[in-house]
Amino acid sequence: MTPPTALPDPRRNAYRRDLADSALVGVVTAARFADGSPGQIIRASVPLRRNPSPVEPFDTEVLFGERVRVFDVVEGWAWVQLERDRYVGYLSADAVSREVRATTHKVRAIGTFVHPRPDIKSPPMMHLSIGAELCIAETGEQFHRLESGGFVPARHVVEADRHARDFVDIAERLIGTPYLWGGRTRVGIDCSGLVQVSLEAAGLVAPRDSDMQRAELGDEIEIGPELEGLERGDLVFWQGHVGMMADGLMLLHANAHHMAVAIETLPEAVARISKTTGPILAVRRLAGRATA
Repeated sequence: MTPPTALPDPRRNAYRRDLADSALVGVVTAARFADGSPGQIIRASVPLRRNPSPVEPFDTEVLFGERVRVFDVVEGWAWVQLERDRYVGYLSADAVSREVRATTHKVRAIGTFVHPRPDIKSPPMMHLSIGAELCIAETGEQFHRLESGGFVPARHVVEADRHARDFVDIAERLIGTPYLWGGRTRVGIDCSGLVQVSLEAAGLVAPRDSDMQRAELGDEIEIGPELEGLERGDLVFWQGHVGMMADGLMLLHANAHHMAVAIETLPEAVARISKTTGPILAVRRLAGRATA
């Protein structure tokens, strides 16, 4: 007897009983299959939820300018898959434009504002967080004009193909950001969101959740009970949690104990986390990792 084939991870594969991605024909069972249609996020950030309800916890956030594939729209909810990390879920349909513009720049500052005029005194139209994707129609010395309308400070954005040198530096700049389950912005962020946002700012592809990151990022290294041999940029994993090393001693992570992005010694974190979550499961080192 042939053992049943495990279904693909629903977090990164779009399928329901009534509808599924055409790429999953023969893999899952659904009433119908579709390719999905392109869309682009037009809000500063949008929660992506597992179920279409405003009281449902959200798993991640989608940022301005990101592209999605829309499979279904019902009662104000769009069921989509993100182009960036393939995450699947529901978001407000009015946050998605069917007019997709090629993005040319991205926000490199921890946060910035979109102004109606090229004037810092003009009341901002929108706040954008690091990683938001922009289509710049016209560049200027002080402000760049967006194709969709509004102006962003030139110092706060960079060409889409330019990246930060040190992803740990990005995370350090987010110290003090409040902890938010599913968050990916300076307003609120969670542990794996901090890792993903920081790596993406450095041009490194990263999956969304800590179990995915543990399975897919870097190479596992051995550390002894004295927690020696760690380097800047090493990722430390527990069950359901991840942090990154700022150096051989200090751990940087978004966590619910501090309710913020915080930095503390690794032994302190291990002693506390082991009481509720258990021991370190793995430490992984990335090729081309952060530099001091």
